[in-house]
Amino acid sequence: MQFSGAFTALVTPFKNNQIDEEAYRKLIEWQLEQGIDGVVPCGTTGESATLSHEEHKQVISICVDQVKGRVPVVAGAGSNCTKEAIELTRYARDAGANAALLITPYYNKPTPDGVVEHFKAIAAEVSIPFFIYNVPGRTSLNVMPDTIARIVKEVPEAIGIKEATGNLKQVSDVVEECGPDFVVLSGDDFTVLPLLSVGGHGVISVVSNIVPNMMHSLCKAYAEKDLDNAKRIHFEMAALCRAMFFETNPIPVKTSLVLMGKIQPEFRLPLVPMRPENQEKLKVVLKDKGLI
Repeated sequence: MQFSGAFTALVTPFKNNQIDEEAYRKLIEWQLEQGIDGVVPCGTTGESATLSHEEHKQVISICVDQVKGRVPVVAGAGSNCTKEAIELTRYARDAGANAALLITPYYNKPTPDGVVEHFKAIAAEVSIPFFIYNVPGRTSLNVMPDTIARIVKEVPEAIGIKEATGNLKQVSDVVEECGPDFVVLSGDDFTVLPLLSVGGHGVISVVSNIVPNMMHSLCKAYAEKDLDNAKRIHFEMAALCRAMFFETNPIPVKTSLVLMGKIQPEFRLPLVPMRPENQEKLKVVLKDKGLI
């Protein structure tokens, strides 16, 4: 499996407080038809924090079954409890995911040594390729490039990182310290193009839930050295990227998919429907881009 290009951090559709399997399968199939390079179930955008363990496993299984090997499936399986992360990672492997996405421990705020030992412990129990997910805006922990390099040296299963700091110097340092084969994916839709320019490989994207072909095309254009086209797409998506953060992710992107007729308007508390004034702003952007 090639872990490069545009990967969608899939939303999880709900209906009557249950996983809406039909809508989820249709969304995945549409993503594939639109040319997406990979999918990520059970990430932050998939409201993983409010899924039960059984629901978490159900979402991964549905995704793997629907994809049927056509693109890589990178399953969210992290936790701030190492034992829990091992359990979820084991299930991701057994369900047939191609890799796991493991967030750095949040709330606990471990030392660099603790971060390294966390990932070593997971790999010792479950051997599956995994991506470190560095998102200090949600974890209050920024794992620095020298710590990432330690993990890569000590844990062969650590094949890449989802870098969501938006800090291009830090991304460049990760590429420099970990080498060109370490797969660096953006976790920040605003910085995909500049991340590619310093040796990144692609993105795990929020906005590609609604414009999968556009994000795929940006990554493809850059890979083909068509920089003018890549830059054009970057700016064409800019307003949509901003709109996806009018409120906390995934509220705007799920609302967009509701307006596009793809899912039901349902969130898990503590997330609630978008404020009416922000939804009106969102509609303006979606209409301008021809999505509704």
